[in-house]
Amino acid sequence: MIGYVGTGYSFFECLRYCLEDKKELSEEQKQQLSQKDRLQHKDRAEVLFYNKCFGNKYELARDFIEVAQLSKRVEKPVFHFSLRLAPGESLSKDKLMEMGRECANHFNVADNQYICILHKDTNEQHIHIVANRVGYNGKAAKTSKSFKRMAALCRRLEKQYNLQEVLSPRAFLSPQERLLPRHDIRKEKLRTDIRQTLEQVNSYQSFEQKMQALGYKVIKGRGISFIDDKKVKTKGSEVGFSLTKIEQILSVKQKLETAQANQKRYEMTIRQEKEKQRSFTPAQKLIQRVRETAYVDHSPFIPVIQELTNLLSQLLEPVYTSNYLPYELTEAGIKRRRKKEQAQQMRH
Repeated sequence: MIGYVGTGYSFFECLRYCLEDKKELSEEQKQQLSQKDRLQHKDRAEVLFYNKCFGNKYELARDFIEVAQLSKRVEKPVFHFSLRLAPGESLSKDKLMEMGRECANHFNVADNQYICILHKDTNEQHIHIVANRVGYNGKAAKTSKSFKRMAALCRRLEKQYNLQEVLSPRAFLSPQERLLPRHDIRKEKLRTDIRQTLEQVNSYQSFEQKMQALGYKVIKGRGISFIDDKKVKTKGSEVGFSLTKIEQILSVKQKLETAQANQKRYEMTIRQEKEKQRSFTPAQKLIQRVRETAYVDHSPFIPVIQELTNLLSQLLEPVYTSNYLPYELTEAGIKRRRKKEQAQQMRH
């Protein structure tokens, strides 16, 4: 399970997004996509339940704003959560409603206004919760350590509902736990896609086109990065395929292709010589067959092909960068997080 938590200024915009279809899709596009992927792009949102509120997006936003005004100190009164199950997993609506209430309780908004919504336009079943941080008593739910709290909630719900376990963000682990090897489904998929694509192409241009066809945006500079359909950016070096490695593989494949073409021409020359044997005497044919066998066995291209094939096989095995450090754990990342926390404290 993957969880999201965020805060915002506008109840209306958050409710509009959660309650309506995607704005960028026309009615025709919704119908085409629904037929293509067998999902519900029209009327994608279903309200599972309301908590101390009711109405359409306009009425809900108005009521939420009225209560939020009970606190003069809260700049961002919107609490927005989402809980997304892993591919292939699903729960009944009753269980999803339970999860929505667990989320509200975990973030101390169970007694506040909130609405729980199921979205049906993705393969992964997921719900949204839009809540008012400000309660009827004028007190606001805290937002400190929200991402860590969401990670803890997801791990608890996974065990409670026997769901696939997803790793907590590395930033929330102890120094000892960060050293343990971690299985990342997103990176495993990217690693597999890169390797399979490299096996199919012989040039960088073809490689980039095929990766784009798989849904990745490729960014090439001093290194190479890939952005997937969830807008997550991953460096090639993180999955064992740096730009240098990719270029080396493509170079070896081009040399191998040239060597194989030379071997074919070499074999064709031998076949042409064999055609001339029709006019040879039996003794001449015997001598020619001996020569052909020697030519084939001692082809100068076969050792080259074998060497390049072995090298290519080694290169296609990804090299793992064990000392890779995520941005949030670098010195710059830590300083940036501290500045944000200090700014939030000053506002409150």
